[in-house]
Amino acid sequence: MKKLTTNQFISSKFKVQGSRFKICLSVGLFSAFSILQTLAQDADSTKLLNLSEVIVKSTRANEKTGMAFTNVYKQEIRKQNLGQDVPFLLNQLPSVVVTSDAGAGVGYTGIRIRGTDPTRINVTLNGIPYNDSESQGVFWVNMPDFASSVQSIQVQRGVGTSTNGAGAFGASININTLGYEKEAYGETNVSYGSFNTQKTNILASTGLLNNHFVIDARLSRISSDGFIDRASSNLKSYYISGGYYNKENFIRFNAFSGKEVTYQAWEGVPEALLKENRTYNPYTYENQVDDYQQDHYQLISSFKLNKNWRFNPTLHYTKGRGFFEQFREDDKFSNYGLADIVIGSTTIKRTDLVRRKWLDNDFYGAVFSLDYEPTESKFRANVGGGWNKYDGDHFGDIIWMKNNASTDKNYRWYDNNAIKTDFNIYTKAFYQFNDAFNAYVDLQFRTVGYEMKGIADKRQDITQKANYQFFNPKLGLNYQLNEKSSVYASYSVGNKEPNRTDFVDNAPRVPKPENLQDLEVGYKIQGSKYRIQANFYNMVYHNQLVLTGQVNGVGEAIRVNVPDSYRRGIELEAGYQFSPKFAINANATFSQNKIKNFTETIVNYDGEADKVINYEKTDISFSPNVIAGGQISYYPVKSLELSFLSKYVGKQFMDNTSNDARSLDAFFVNDLRMNYSLKPKFCKELNFSLLVNNLFNHLYEPNGYTYSYIYERQVITENFYYPQAGTNFLAAVRVRF
Repeated sequence: MKKLTTNQFISSKFKVQGSRFKICLSVGLFSAFSILQTLAQDADSTKLLNLSEVIVKSTRANEKTGMAFTNVYKQEIRKQNLGQDVPFLLNQLPSVVVTSDAGAGVGYTGIRIRGTDPTRINVTLNGIPYNDSESQGVFWVNMPDFASSVQSIQVQRGVGTSTNGAGAFGASININTLGYEKEAYGETNVSYGSFNTQKTNILASTGLLNNHFVIDARLSRISSDGFIDRASSNLKSYYISGGYYNKENFIRFNAFSGKEVTYQAWEGVPEALLKENRTYNPYTYENQVDDYQQDHYQLISSFKLNKNWRFNPTLHYTKGRGFFEQFREDDKFSNYGLADIVIGSTTIKRTDLVRRKWLDNDFYGAVFSLDYEPTESKFRANVGGGWNKYDGDHFGDIIWMKNNASTDKNYRWYDNNAIKTDFNIYTKAFYQFNDAFNAYVDLQFRTVGYEMKGIADKRQDITQKANYQFFNPKLGLNYQLNEKSSVYASYSVGNKEPNRTDFVDNAPRVPKPENLQDLEVGYKIQGSKYRIQANFYNMVYHNQLVLTGQVNGVGEAIRVNVPDSYRRGIELEAGYQFSPKFAINANATFSQNKIKNFTETIVNYDGEADKVINYEKTDISFSPNVIAGGQISYYPVKSLELSFLSKYVGKQFMDNTSNDARSLDAFFVNDLRMNYSLKPKFCKELNFSLLVNNLFNHLYEPNGYTYSYIYERQVITENFYYPQAGTNFLAAVRVRF
């Protein structure tokens, strides 16, 4: 059974529109630099502004937008960034659950927020959409060591503010890489840990040259054997960014790329083997790999038009290409549109083969914001939006057959194309009525056009079109009770289109778009040594797409709309600084996540009618009722930090039937982290880090899948799990010159 969809895997072909876009990028870059050269002739370097947050702030929440969010800055990211992927760096945030296919945080990793899966979490890089346009998922493995180039991350829970790309439908992750340092530096990070996990990178910056120019670069490599058998990862990436700044304007060009080759660990461990062989991997074929590369180009700029107005235009282009390769034992010729082989009176219907599923795509577009921010006014506003287009070819090749069963060296058994266009425009307004009370309004209009044509891997014609128009209003209120405390409330609407597999699996029926109405109410209090926050949320869904219990021809779970469902809970956060040497932080989420009426369909392989079971008020899959995290930090001497990290996740159901036999047990995991910094004479900084994960060797599985079917008049349920590693470690040295 394959867990991931073919739209993750990209081939090497560049398209005409991609080349045209690169030409436009070059022309735009040259023109913008010319403009800034003129603007900067009389610039005073002492007045240079820190513009790192200018581009992303139009899509970020702040203390007065009445929404639940957490900011994570470079200093905190660096402490945890020893080789694991971005989701694991966010594990301690409220309502977050993370998982890793290979079991150790390297390779394919995932994140859920409030039970919201990755297809519903909007991710932007410098305000540019990152979610895969078709699956709407996020594949962090495509950006190895990207965290080493990140300045800040904001995680919004709930619908959040209007942003670019796939509709935020439960959470948003906004990543910013645009900061710069005035002084030149060179840096290297070397990590080593369990399962032969290794990370090496080199970072360098020119600092601010001639008071205006800066160039940053990073080259990274991460490799790991993985906790699961043969679940190896070989990841390479680079990041290069050149910027030109004057006192209130800048332009920046980013180019970054990730290349990953991971041995597949998608199938999970069968329930029968979970206790005796937690590292089991059914794949043994030598080249059962996912081989993928993704290249990103961003032209980002910000111009101060006058004392009240700022314009922030951005162009972007992403090229993806690659495949995953599979050995198929005793597969039917008919599955590939091939005739059986007849030799005399013998008919051969099956053979061993090796196949590759490819995808070759281009994603490009423009995003912008126009900000009105008068220095002495109670009113601020901005208008923003974007137009983006995805063009992807899906095709599958058989590259080998036993005994040369096919005369074609690379026989192509399916080929199809998908085009998706996404346009959105939003306006946001903020008004400060008095010293204590303010209001925030955010209105977004979004259109999505989707067209597919051709033959899919199950040999079916998937030609179809769909168009959607969405209106997503949001309102936030904030009231300052006193100098230390405030209350806030927000109401937001989100709408989301189905993804590619929803169209294909439900054909000829067209799935309905999903609707979410989100009410958030919170209280904050913060003193010199403490902070406390409570946030209540009520997320009401209409036509949410949920798992049915059925699977498609390649083993992927099929989703259908359910009329009514909800997520309802409270998030608590607290922190206290007992002394300069001792601090504690904690968070907890208590929730109910229910589908009012759910129909399960159990496939009958005996040739009789499928079994249909109706349920009332069942739990939404992968939505634990309790999630909690905590961190105790101790600073025994200057520059030494010892932190004890804990995470508790309650029981999760792997489908929507609330059946304990199809659930994941609750787990409580503890980590230990150490960071020690020195400033010796031979370098600017020397840092030593140690991260011991799962300190008490707890056996747990944060992710899995289940499916049921009827065979020989018996209902058979098969459960598969993704075990995480027991006690393991990562140790690192960072040297900055």
